[in-house]
Amino acid sequence: MERFLLIFLILFPMAAAFAVRPLRNRSRQGRNLWIQIVPAVELAAALCLLLVPGASVTLPHVCGMGLTLEAGSLQTLLALVSALLWCATGLASPSYFASAEGCSRYYFFWLLTEGALMGVFLAGDLFTLFVFFEMMSMASYVWVAQNETGEALRAAETYLAVAVIGGMVLLAGILLLQHLLGTLALDQLAGAAAALLPEKRGALYAAGGCCLVGFGAKAGMYPLHIWLPKAHPVAPAPASALLSGILTKSGVFGVLIISRFLLAADLPWNTVVLALGVVTMVLGAVLGVFSMDLKRTLACSSMSQIGFILVGVAMQGFLTGENALAAWGTVLHMLNHSLIKLVLFVSAGVIYVGTHSLNLNDIRGWGRNKPWLKAVFFVGAASIAGVPGFSGYVSKTLLHESIVEYIHLLEHDGAAAGMFQAVEWLFLISGGLTAAYMTKLFVAIFVSPRAVGQRPAVREYMSLGTTGALTCGALALLVLGIFPNIAMEPMARWASAFLQADPGHAVHYFTWVNLKGACISLGIGAAVYLLVVRGLLMRRENGEAVYVDRWPSWLDLENGVYRPLLRGLAFAGALCARIAASAGDLVVYLGERILFTRAPGIFVPKHDENFGSYGRKPRRFLVEETFSFDLLLAGVGLIVLLVYILL
Repeated sequence: MERFLLIFLILFPMAAAFAVRPLRNRSRQGRNLWIQIVPAVELAAALCLLLVPGASVTLPHVCGMGLTLEAGSLQTLLALVSALLWCATGLASPSYFASAEGCSRYYFFWLLTEGALMGVFLAGDLFTLFVFFEMMSMASYVWVAQNETGEALRAAETYLAVAVIGGMVLLAGILLLQHLLGTLALDQLAGAAAALLPEKRGALYAAGGCCLVGFGAKAGMYPLHIWLPKAHPVAPAPASALLSGILTKSGVFGVLIISRFLLAADLPWNTVVLALGVVTMVLGAVLGVFSMDLKRTLACSSMSQIGFILVGVAMQGFLTGENALAAWGTVLHMLNHSLIKLVLFVSAGVIYVGTHSLNLNDIRGWGRNKPWLKAVFFVGAASIAGVPGFSGYVSKTLLHESIVEYIHLLEHDGAAAGMFQAVEWLFLISGGLTAAYMTKLFVAIFVSPRAVGQRPAVREYMSLGTTGALTCGALALLVLGIFPNIAMEPMARWASAFLQADPGHAVHYFTWVNLKGACISLGIGAAVYLLVVRGLLMRRENGEAVYVDRWPSWLDLENGVYRPLLRGLAFAGALCARIAASAGDLVVYLGERILFTRAPGIFVPKHDENFGSYGRKPRRFLVEETFSFDLLLAGVGLIVLLVYILL
């Protein structure tokens, strides 16, 4: 029964995907009912995992190395959250896609992605995780390209590029780990890494670094975050809720495995993860403040919150035997961020359906007379801003207290704590920036006067399914935030066992010591909103206060660095290929001159198509000007590098 349950959770949604098109041909209502029933069944099956802790199954010889599935504490929690988010977006999707084309294609890949993501979270070894990780990346690519506009296709191209390159680097890291440790099983990684000879430590860093790149790309970690701010604005809102809410957690899950099982107490490794987490946290928040697009702001917010989680991952390594606060904060912020982004992105979908725009100047004031949507959005905004009484406050408090705890340990030992004091202040400032951009969104949509020329909604602004999904999400955030000791701590203790965290101690969340950090962040947020948002990012036009895009266009990492770099690699590859081809032409030329000294003979018969490649051609460089070609050449280079590393 246990073996069947694990396999069912993966294969059932994948098999159900193939029924979407036949059902649509019969009835649109039948298809919509199907995409609500399947996630509900999947959620019921995921709940059954609670009854079989430690269940596992091995499928030998599948994909060559075999696949291993197992249920654990954190693994089961993430599977449950995934199933819950699919249920919620399944309720909201029919309303969002009511007048859209190509819905069946979206639902097909939507269900395929659910099965693949279950495989990621229930993987018992890194190879199994990699197989389903790549399936998930390829299937979710279609979500980004769903609208088929020029912007959507370009964003999908970026998403695919990051996924392919990240996946190839991840594969290199996994194969190196197999070579070094002799195993990829999650429950054996820690012991194998501890027994590794000191002279092989550098190779372990190399393997871990490759895995960090691959998993970090999916998580949206700097500098591999470029797909996040571009994919979310063009993807359908239910897809954005899943991309941000749970698919990024697959990358975080991988980073957790590498950090906690391979390099748990390694100071250089945790310093690197901390630095990347801080940069991701701060940069995402700054981008969110300057953004003028609703979903882009939420996407930048997701990037920033991933940074918060990565800080928690690093602090677990620094605190070693006293890492309960960091582990709890990491687990709970993963959970909170999933629920928050469900509420916010589905709300954004409601706004888009009603206005057909995401620009703050176009949607300004649209939600003034929509009290329920206003209340739901406020709960999501207050939660992610860390307002006391909402769930986000609890997880951010735990993460903040883990930093403070380590500062106290350093000071007690007489060591310098300046770096971590700086990290604490950047943490609080990032929280303040979060409050600032969420205030910007709420005021613009629900408080400001209606924009001139704004058209009223063509149909009801929220369907019954959408209302149910938003209500359940908002209530969950409130209950978790008001009763943290009852609702969240037991969950954190259970899930953090996977991270080898210590038992921890009771936390009093609403004492002044813990409330002080939230008050500082909210104060910073108020100052940023008044001085930066209202002062710098707004101006008066025709008697109206409008938002202005002040972000420099040249600060685009993709267009400024990555695409030119890939084109440079493509040119270098084309140059090498041309040199090789010219060497062949030289051989042909010399053959013609040596063998045919009197008459103009032909060394390679022109009429023979098998030898026609050396026909006389213009001697010039031909470099394809498409990003796909660049990506292909870069991929070939990575394959060559992988073969070199392995051999």
